[in-house]
Amino acid sequence: MKQLSTILILLLSIGCYAQKSALVADDAELTLVAADYKFTEGPAMDKNGDVYFTDQPNNRIIKWSASDNSVSVYMEEAGRANGLYFDHDGSLLACADENFELWKIDNSKNHIVLVDEYQEKKLNGPNDLWVDLKGGIYFTDPYYQRPYWQRKEKEIEEERVYYLTPDRNELRIVADDLVQPNGIIGTPDGKMIYIADIGDKKTYSFSISENGDLRNKKLFTEMGSDGMTIDNQGNVYLTGNGVTVFNKKGEEILQIPVPQKWTANVTFGGPDQNVLFITAMNSVYTMDMNVYGVR
Repeated sequence: MKQLSTILILLLSIGCYAQKSALVADDAELTLVAADYKFTEGPAMDKNGDVYFTDQPNNRIIKWSASDNSVSVYMEEAGRANGLYFDHDGSLLACADENFELWKIDNSKNHIVLVDEYQEKKLNGPNDLWVDLKGGIYFTDPYYQRPYWQRKEKEIEEERVYYLTPDRNELRIVADDLVQPNGIIGTPDGKMIYIADIGDKKTYSFSISENGDLRNKKLFTEMGSDGMTIDNQGNVYLTGNGVTVFNKKGEEILQIPVPQKWTANVTFGGPDQNVLFITAMNSVYTMDMNVYGVR
């Protein structure tokens, strides 16, 4: 019996290693890119494979250049931007929670405010976002009391997920039964979205209706997440304690340790979208992968 148990453990170990090898490039290592920040968040890849991320407490957006692995300040006075995402026109969208807003930033670094309230009440603080195939924007709106706010309480009690329609004329509630929604990512076919309820330590999947509404809420895994991403095989990457990867069934298939107390967010970058880009505390890291992003 003991010998059988040993064999089973060995087989399971081999299986996990094989799965890891299938996702991570041969001989790939977690590589520190920079550690010059206060708290990094919100990575988003542009059409060239460069990744923009936020140094949120220092109120700036940083650009990582995929061609030479360099980092540079892209934008100061960035609205205390948290989550970032590029829209289909190449404009950078930002969850700018300094004044509880959703921004659109053009190539000249000018911004317009897309959303700053719901039914004449200030939002809690847009945190993370995803753009669907039609150009509609989903964003999470948890409440995290910031030291730079004058207010000390919510105007909107519920911590929700909203959808801004592609024509930008309507803002709708699409999920209001979560404790504290945070990370969000959709599938490349636009049919499903994953939302992490970090306040309840769970992540859910939803089907996306034709009009953008969410339905068929299902528990994906008993783990919450800060930021998240998805690869070309449909695997979902959650953050917090390093990066944990789940397959479509919600089964854990890979754990990537990160030498920081907290991993905030993750995306794919590089010209071929095969570089996993990780923001964690004061640092950013990369790892070469055999799978790809889906932008």
